[in-house]
Parts: sequence; structure tokens; C-alpha cells
Amino acid sequence: MMVFLKLWKWYTNCLIIHPLKTQVISSGILWGIGDIAAQSITHVTLKKHHSKSDEDQKLKINWKRVAITSMFGFGFVGPVGHYWYEGLDRIIRHRLQLQPRSFRFVATKVAVDGLLFGPLDLFVFFSYMGLMTGKSVTQVKEDVKRDFLPALVVEGGAWPLLQVANFRYVPVRYQLLYVNVFCLLDSAFLSWIDQQENAQWKQWFTTKPPLKEPGQG
Repeated sequence: MMVFLKLWKWYTNCLIIHPLKTQVISSGILWGIGDIAAQSITHVTLKKHHSKSDEDQKLKINWKRVAITSMFGFGFVGPVGHYWYEGLDRIIRHRLQLQPRSFRFVATKVAVDGLLFGPLDLFVFFSYMGLMTGKSVTQVKEDVKRDFLPALVVEGGAWPLLQVANFRYVPVRYQLLYVNVFCLLDSAFLSWIDQQENAQWKQWFTTKPPLKEPGQG
């Protein structure tokens, strides 16, 4: 417990002195850990459905992929998230003049975050991961088309609830940290979605039901 308190005090001091740098570094580390978790989950899932030798069943972490995912945290989530939460609070607090922690204040933040930052984050993630793993622009477009809607639907059911607590109780300087802690799970989820490729369950979101012919009941 004492170690945790010391780490928290150290992180808080870093956040005060170097807010942007601290959030960039913490974002990169957490997204990298999230990808390791995603690879572990994918490995366990595949192992249940395929009978292979013990050697083949051993988990082999793709460290290149971990580095690529971690760079997404360093290069996008950290800096963009830092300015996003600071700017969102400033606009809603001062320009819209909504009372902090009020229902309208929190609801507006959740709505704007979900409609703007959430979809942008997903689009950039899937596009970036595709390009950085050597896929062509055409392949990336197909992957985004395949993965974007399933991820948006699943995340749309969870993130608004998490963000209500974030915008209601967490000070602005810690809001990205709060998000990054859950991004440890989120990055694992998104990396898992990406690694699932053409999984059958994704077709539920992209396949249109067949049209009935005239005269059919």
C-alpha cells in the first residue's frame, strides 16, 4: 500500500510539473500493456479451437505489434487526449457557462466525447494499425469497414457510463489517467478486435438481411 501511495505521489508531481509529457508516457505504456493482454486473450481463444503441439501452443508475444500499439498511445492518445479533456472542460465551463458537475454539464461532456472523440479514436486506431503492419490502403479501408462498427457499438454501451463518473467526480488533470486505466482494457479489446480479422460474429454488424421477394409473407 505504501509503495502505491509513493507511486501516486510521484505521478501527481510529474503531472503538475510536466502534464503533457507525463500523460504521453503513461498512455504509451498502458496501450502497450493492453496489446500484450490482447495477444494473450487471442492466443487462449485460438488454442481452444485448434489442436496443436505443445510447442505451437506456447504464447509468443509479437513485440513489434506491442511497439506499434504503444506508439499509438504515445503519438495519439496521450497528446490528443491531454488537449481534448482540457479544451472540452474549458469550452463547456466557460463558453457554455454550465455549472460544473451539474447534470447538464456532465451530460454535455459525455455526449460530445462520445460523438466526436470516440469515433475519431476508433478510426485513427484501425487505420494506423493497418498501415503500420504493412497493409495497403485498400486493405486498411476494408479492415476499417469491417471493424469500426462492431467496436463502436460495443464501446458505445460501456464508455458513456464510465465517462459519467469521470466527468462528475474526477478533476480535469486526472481525467486522461482515468481514461487510460480503462484504456488498458480498451486497448486490449481493440487489439483483440483487430486480430480477430474476419471473425464470423463481425458479420452481424455488416451483413444486410436479404430482401424479401414480392408475394412472400
